[in-house]
Amino acid sequence: MTVIDLNIWQLGMAAMLVVLLAACTWYARLGLGKSLLIAAARTAIQLSLIGLVLEALFSVARLHWVALMAVIMLLLAGREVMARQRYRLSGGWAFGIGTLSMFVSSFAVTLLTLLVIIGPDPWYTPQYAIPLLGMMLGNTMTGVALGLDRLTESVWRQRALIENRLMLGQPWQEAIGDIRREAMRGGMIPTINAMAAAGIVSLPGMMTGQILAGSPPALAVKYQILIMFTICVGTGFGTMAAVLSGSRRLFDQRERLRMDRIRRMH
Repeated sequence: MTVIDLNIWQLGMAAMLVVLLAACTWYARLGLGKSLLIAAARTAIQLSLIGLVLEALFSVARLHWVALMAVIMLLLAGREVMARQRYRLSGGWAFGIGTLSMFVSSFAVTLLTLLVIIGPDPWYTPQYAIPLLGMMLGNTMTGVALGLDRLTESVWRQRALIENRLMLGQPWQEAIGDIRREAMRGGMIPTINAMAAAGIVSLPGMMTGQILAGSPPALAVKYQILIMFTICVGTGFGTMAAVLSGSRRLFDQRERLRMDRIRRMH
């Protein structure tokens, strides 16, 4: 099957559609036109740069360069988790908890997938390791960000209820239990919805890309099933770890709710 290459003018036509959408949002006074254009420009620039980096990385295929790329991706994902929260854990805890949760879940699942399930030789082959980790971090980042954001916002709004429960003698785990469960649900629901709709409502991006690149549909389906299962596991464990760690941070050793550990962003 011949793969159709894309020229600059063809990408330019797609870019003009984005500009048209931005003009429509400006006419409708949605206030999204500037953000939409900036996001589109960032997409083009960032993906072009990462394409050059990946080409160099694929040609070298050394473990230390793959590890460096993975660490950079993790740190950037941690920053994005922190930047998307309206009510943020004070200090460096928002970044630390989010980054550590993604590291434990995403890296563990990616390593397990590479070493046990796929088994490339060597196991850190960039063609497999970087895309797998990227998809894992991207989805886990969303789950962790949603979970922590819902946790801190709910605690901020229900602090009087939590303190009343504490005064009635409930341990902090019970006083905040329903909030923790809802935060975990909020972080995991997008992944569950994506799995439930795959193949019926939508064709996932990786599968579509493989088919467009000429891979047999049956092989693309196998890889997509594997990716969706591993993303589900990574996102689930990452979200649970982040919410559990974040909720513990909100209480001191005497089980008092510490609202000074939440900072409201403007």
